[in-house]
Amino acid sequence: MKIGVVYPQIETGGEPDALDTIGLATEALGFDSLLIYDHVVGAVHEGREPKLWGPYTDKHPFHDPFTAFCYLAGITKRIEFITGVLILPQRQTVLVAKQATDLDLVSRQRLTLGVGTGWNYVEYDALGEDFHKRGRKMDEQIPYLRRLWSEPVVSFEGQFDRIDRGNIIPRPKRQIPIFCGGFGEAPWRRAAKMADGFIFAGGLEEFGIPGVKRMRELLAEEGRSEENFGLHLILQSTRGKGLEVQESVDTLNRWRDLGGTHASISTMSRGYTTPEQHVDYVAEVKSRWDAQG
Repeated sequence: MKIGVVYPQIETGGEPDALDTIGLATEALGFDSLLIYDHVVGAVHEGREPKLWGPYTDKHPFHDPFTAFCYLAGITKRIEFITGVLILPQRQTVLVAKQATDLDLVSRQRLTLGVGTGWNYVEYDALGEDFHKRGRKMDEQIPYLRRLWSEPVVSFEGQFDRIDRGNIIPRPKRQIPIFCGGFGEAPWRRAAKMADGFIFAGGLEEFGIPGVKRMRELLAEEGRSEENFGLHLILQSTRGKGLEVQESVDTLNRWRDLGGTHASISTMSRGYTTPEQHVDYVAEVKSRWDAQG
């Protein structure tokens, strides 16, 4: 099982030095990957109808994943980069294809593109996209991305995108892996139909275990083997605070025993105020994990 780190950007204040410290430490400590969340626009929650249910507000900083990862690709050699998840339907598909291609090329094929539909309708409005059609748009986007990455010239006419004998060039040297993320039946079904894996967020008991069970059922319905399908868990607590070190190690063990292929350790919600504190936590988790043999 591959193990990585979640970049705690809402607690690092957008400071570029934190990217250096945590990115380089992730590689030096022997982790497999670094995962970055995505939001383009923060929003005030108060006084809105319908209410915004997600956890982030206008006070939480987010780096652009493509930009941050391209920088990190230049100062690291080995770790993989995972968007966890990129809000795909609020973006232009061809532009995502181009940005993902450049990142995968300059990182020497280290990108996994995690995608989801998101929850922040203010963000969609600000970017000129229709929040209510986000699921249908993503169903169209995923196979379209794969065509843009592989075909010399593409003609396509969909509900949301079109291209007339056009292309992106250069193209990636492979099909970039696409993992879906989210909560509930719709993203699970989408992943079973067209993705290379799924990223589960939230508690293991509440989301990971039932999610894996349902995902396996849906893969079977689609006639797909689980053998090459990635199951990625972001280690989080539903108690409103971060997991203790041994809780993270125990969760990693349980996830591996369930057949998990990837996991990312989150250090957020622990009250840390410096990048070094985040590094110390993941270093201790890694030490205990490795000590098991």
